[in-house]
Amino acid sequence: VGIDALKPTVAELEHGLELHRESLVCESYSLGLLAPIDGAAVARAVEAGISDVELQVLTESMRMTRWAADDGLHAEYLSAWEASGVDCAFQNAGEEGSHPIRMLGRLAHYTYLTDHMRDDVSRAAFPEDIVAARAAGRHCLVQTCNGVPLVGEQLTAEAELRLLRLFFNLGCRMMHLTYNRRNVIGDGCAEPGNAGLSDFGHMAVAELNRLGIIIDVAHSGWQTSLDTARASSVPIVSSHATCDALNHHHRAKPDALMKAIADTGGNVGITNVPAFLGGSGAIDAMLDHLDHAIRIVGAEHVTIGTDRPYVSVRAAEESAKAPSGQRSQRRRWEALWWENDPVHQPAWRHERMLQSTTWTNWPLFTVGLVQRGHSDDDIRQIIGGNILRVARDVYAARED
Repeated sequence: VGIDALKPTVAELEHGLELHRESLVCESYSLGLLAPIDGAAVARAVEAGISDVELQVLTESMRMTRWAADDGLHAEYLSAWEASGVDCAFQNAGEEGSHPIRMLGRLAHYTYLTDHMRDDVSRAAFPEDIVAARAAGRHCLVQTCNGVPLVGEQLTAEAELRLLRLFFNLGCRMMHLTYNRRNVIGDGCAEPGNAGLSDFGHMAVAELNRLGIIIDVAHSGWQTSLDTARASSVPIVSSHATCDALNHHHRAKPDALMKAIADTGGNVGITNVPAFLGGSGAIDAMLDHLDHAIRIVGAEHVTIGTDRPYVSVRAAEESAKAPSGQRSQRRRWEALWWENDPVHQPAWRHERMLQSTTWTNWPLFTVGLVQRGHSDDDIRQIIGGNILRVARDVYAARED
């Protein structure tokens, strides 16, 4: 489907695939590879009276760790990595929000996975671990959190931020300041008020800079993102968003904001969620956003963060074994709440859109960039070099 959408020449296809193979490929934000649940185990848990919260914890743990459960799943996991040609992914490894206990869950799951599959995929705690993993023939994950962990006592600002060091020590190397909604740091991208970074938010930015944690404003409001770019002493990123000039959406960034992020030395990552892309919603629309971002900020400040998971071929089979239809369908706190948001509309879940941009089609993103006329050096930066540079710069500037 992806090749049919692109229609590259034989020369473009061959050159793009070869360039992808020989380059360091590092995704600036990934939802990762999701294993199937154990449907029978979930059914037993539901029958035993498991709560909604417990069920979420159970199924999330299964999706993130069951790749290590049997040889068949292990083989599928490695096959998906190989098909993608991705060496390193900045992995969503901390639940959305700022509740530290909830955030620890995904960090634990991906620590478990990399411990049990360490010959194939490792955790990259430092920028040079990314390079070393590729040289050793392994894939690697850089753990990131979809929020800043806060104590919640609100006694002093310094005390409120004391968990940042703990999460850094656990391996978290990038954090969202906000996730769609407003918090004490600033406004998320889905808040109509667009109030910007708070006084406490400025202190959070300074502490993240000091510890060497990359600041991600992908889910932050425009003013919060702009204030952060002005406040940060090191590069910041918007790891997975789109260009508002091409399709207006809360998750898009306007040109002036993209320039402000680039002015920090940071990056603008392009996602391939069809509802955010607009247009055809397929791989060509994603390339349109990449082209626009490159025109606005230069190839040296653009990355790819798909924000789309690989889902196991056994997922539907296992899910069918579990009870359905009896769990709460209320929209989660951090979600996009508006009923008319395109992300909720079936039209943006067409198979052509989803299949052409599926995670294992990562090599075709490189082919598409070749097709659009970008140089090999620029493409190498976009598909991996830029996020590695920012990781190095932020870590090198840490004071603690």
